[in-house]
Amino acid sequence: MTTHEHQLIQLFEQYYKITPTLILQLPQAGSDRIYFKLSAENIEAIGCWGNDIKENQTFIHHALHFKKLHINVPEIYAISENQAYYLQEYLGDISLYDIIKKEVLVEHTINYLKNTLKSLAFLQIKGAENFDFNTCFPIQEFNRSSMFWDLNSFKYYFVRMARVQFNELALNKDFHTLCNFLLEEKHLYFMFRDCQSRNVMIKDDQPYFIDFQGGRKGALQYDAASLIWQAGAKIPYPIRAELLEYYTNEVCQLIALDKNEFKEKYYGFVLIRILQTLGAYGFRGLIEKRPHFLQSIIPALDNIKWFLGNIELKIDIPELKNILLQLVNSPLFKPEETEKKSSLLQIEINSFSYRRGIPEEQHGNGGGFVFDCRGILNPGRFEPYKQLHGKDKAVIDFLENKTKVHEFLEGVWKTIGINIDDYIDRDFGHLQINFGCTGGQHRSVYCAEQTAKFIEKKYGILPKIRHIERENNGQFI
Repeated sequence: MTTHEHQLIQLFEQYYKITPTLILQLPQAGSDRIYFKLSAENIEAIGCWGNDIKENQTFIHHALHFKKLHINVPEIYAISENQAYYLQEYLGDISLYDIIKKEVLVEHTINYLKNTLKSLAFLQIKGAENFDFNTCFPIQEFNRSSMFWDLNSFKYYFVRMARVQFNELALNKDFHTLCNFLLEEKHLYFMFRDCQSRNVMIKDDQPYFIDFQGGRKGALQYDAASLIWQAGAKIPYPIRAELLEYYTNEVCQLIALDKNEFKEKYYGFVLIRILQTLGAYGFRGLIEKRPHFLQSIIPALDNIKWFLGNIELKIDIPELKNILLQLVNSPLFKPEETEKKSSLLQIEINSFSYRRGIPEEQHGNGGGFVFDCRGILNPGRFEPYKQLHGKDKAVIDFLENKTKVHEFLEGVWKTIGINIDDYIDRDFGHLQINFGCTGGQHRSVYCAEQTAKFIEKKYGILPKIRHIERENNGQFI
């Protein structure tokens, strides 16, 4: 047991007067904070450790303030004496991003986005009333200094890493021009700062905001731009316009404003938000090599390309535009295009139980790959997971945080990739890949699902998946 787990278990016991039966570390995102899910009987909570005490204090202050206004944020249950650890409300496992990625064009998905924008407008405007902005950390206001921090991150972490040619003095002039344009807007409200769909949880069909500790005093449009233009969400551009109109109308219900001027400034905030995210993707992706951030670069540049072709700001920023044009045309950020005839190859992936034996190959090829997952720690040995399977989030979290499944799959993918490349070149028609474990329920199911995603992403082939043990039990997943 780690020190963090021990401290959070103690905090849980002090607050609930019961010992948690499960503590599970959750995957990390962009920050250094570490989150755990703790549960006992019908009780569930999220435990957090953060080594930056001031940041912890900021989040707790903001959460308590918004909760008093009945704004949907996690309730804070308990705080350790040194304020390095705290327990907060568990909001479930479904984020707005999860919903968007499934079916962004579906009407109910758009309604989730609209409900989020409505709640956001209330948080920004009403949440700013009687709010002590001196508690904000590390910066109290989205002023010129704050803007230049983002713009310089874009310049040094992304533009220079991309080896783009530019005139530093001319770019600095354009940065000032953009800042002057944005600073014409009223900076009176709570600016969430990172209002993207991964930071919106859906509980009881309502949006809940998380990770707002970077908030500061600022203009309204920045947060709307962050949500609507999130690179990974890939919201279609006509829907973005619809969402902007909806958000603007919601703001008009709370304060008086000139809608045309509001929308004009909005696109300036769209631009600086995209530049901020590219700076983050450069640092977290190009420098730290975190896959999630690397994958977001091309969608962000797609946003830039559309912006350059469709939006004309009433300011002159020629050097910045020159840089953006170089970036969208850079060969460094082109999607990998496979010229191979991948459509001829059919791939079948099975999960199975060794108790019933290895699946037979039905295409006359004599068999395929068989991978033994039994060397991976089995979630089925633990009571909370026994009735679950490898597609349940709790099992996924267990495997990804408590086992060496990533190392196992890296080896698998390297091995099967040799055959897939060869089979495509030689116009073979079928390949079978099998994953076995003791019960055919947890590890093999997870590995089969992840391998299918890997193949679809790399080769453009959609494998056929069978979870044999689940089928034998009359359960299809």
